Amino acid sequence: MTDKIHDSLELSVQTDAIAQAMDWVDGVAEREDWPPKLRFGFSLSLDEALTNIVSYAFADGYSAQPRLRLEYTRDGDRLSVCVIDNGKAFDPTQLAAPTLALSLDDAEIGGHGVSLMRHYLDDLVYERRGDENRLTLFVSLT
Repeated sequence: MTDKIHDSLELSVQTDAIAQAMDWVDGVAEREDWPPKLRFGFSLSLDEALTNIVSYAFADGYSAQPRLRLEYTRDGDRLSVCVIDNGKAFDPTQLAAPTLALSLDDAEIGGHGVSLMRHYLDDLVYERRGDENRLTLFVSLT
């Protein structure tokens, strides 16, 4: 049986939440000595997920009191962060990969974040539980 390591962070849903979360995950990565490549990809993926939540989950007069929580778990060599918010239901895992432009001049700005996440993560799992979105980012140390 492996020991599980847990950590969590409660955030207010504001633009500074992303910086707070990045500081938190950097602290976890430093404490647990994540390899630089894993640290970069995981941080980029978490930043993307949080940017989408802060920008869109509570827009257009959403009336609930915004909540945002990060839950980190390490089970052996498998790491995960579950991003939990009570914003509008949205499953990013159902998004189709965007069409890539043939040249930079034809490229559209935006819409590639989930593709980047899929590139850097081993798995990306979404679940709607009650009034909460739960997006879990998984990566392995090996």
